[in-house]
Amino acid sequence: MIILLCVHRLGLHGAATWWHVNDRPHCLSVNAAHNVIVTYPGVGKIKVFSSHGDLLRELKLPDDVITPLHTLQSRSGQFIVCHGSRVLDDPIHRVCMISADGRHIVHSHGAQQGSAIDQYRSPSHLAVDDNECVYVVDVNNRRVTLLSPTLSYMRQVVSSDKLKWKPTRLYLDVQRRRLYVTDNEWKDNKYTAGRIVVFSV
Repeated sequence: MIILLCVHRLGLHGAATWWHVNDRPHCLSVNAAHNVIVTYPGVGKIKVFSSHGDLLRELKLPDDVITPLHTLQSRSGQFIVCHGSRVLDDPIHRVCMISADGRHIVHSHGAQQGSAIDQYRSPSHLAVDDNECVYVVDVNNRRVTLLSPTLSYMRQVVSSDKLKWKPTRLYLDVQRRRLYVTDNEWKDNKYTAGRIVVFSV
């Protein structure tokens, strides 16, 4: 069986295009130049494509960035990556700011997995506001954490009592100051129900 691993681009008027990305992608984001950043947990890489699918850069992340799950690019060109899978029993669960060449960790927040304010249990998705503060979905701690532009802890934005199940993704509407968080039920090793919860930030 042949499995095609692709990114699909849907135009405003419904026209769709797609391109191969290979290496089992996990999450994607779009930077200020409208390039598409794709994260590859299994091989510890990120790839940057043009909005039409041309491969612009491929970066191997530092060895201690294990199972990267989502990547954003800051205005300064650095990459913000969350990594660490509880399913795979990764030793480190954190958010890192990585140099624009992909070689060095500049700042980080988190370490061994846990539930303290400086720990995570599967940080899976990120969003950045106009001040370059970072919102982090912490799946198994069932919360969303806010970090400074240098990844220092600021506060908990969404606590577990505001969620019914497990948060996995988020989207920040900067203009309306709304944070959209997916809240998903996990039963029998699969997601069985879900909803979107909206918070004012």
